[in-house]
Amino acid sequence: MFGDPITGAVRDARVMLVGQAPGPRELVDKRPFAFTAGQRLFRWFHERLGVSEEQFRKRIHICAVIRCFPGKDPKGGDRVPDAVEIANCGKHLDREMAILRPELVIAVGTLASTQLLGIAQLKDAVGVLHQAARAGHEFDVVVLPHPSGRSTWLNKRENAELLDRSLELIGRHPAFVHRSPFTVHRSPLTVNR
Repeated sequence: MFGDPITGAVRDARVMLVGQAPGPRELVDKRPFAFTAGQRLFRWFHERLGVSEEQFRKRIHICAVIRCFPGKDPKGGDRVPDAVEIANCGKHLDREMAILRPELVIAVGTLASTQLLGIAQLKDAVGVLHQAARAGHEFDVVVLPHPSGRSTWLNKRENAELLDRSLELIGRHPAFVHRSPFTVHRSPLTVNR
């Protein structure tokens, strides 16, 4: 792994976003989702929920399965963290969970979904409100596909509809709308147990 650990700490956050790992640009900016994937991620929240990147970063604790850039994949893109790296950084994620005790966790991508829910297929994870536990704490989880420009998962209409459903679930979740200037949606949430 390369560089210093990167997180977007927000004290007393009720919502936590867990990504895969920082990329090389995050090392320069010293904040998560600082480049192309972040632009796409924050565009989803702005266009669908009316939440700007600045508002998101002020309210949502942003972290990752591993804390340091894992390096480049020889085939292109960033290397997926290995089991040793995931295990080594797991204690940091557990500590954050124990301290913040989030009510909602937004899992971004397959690795985060697998680590939090044990679900490796995005089609089975995205668009559903899940319930999970980690570090002695129970919380809701909504999975988003990774916003990487390399991902083609959203090219299928049914997958784009699952993304819309996930964003709707996040936008209606009480932890997300708490203390926000946005309209609180009172629709009941269905939990996948």
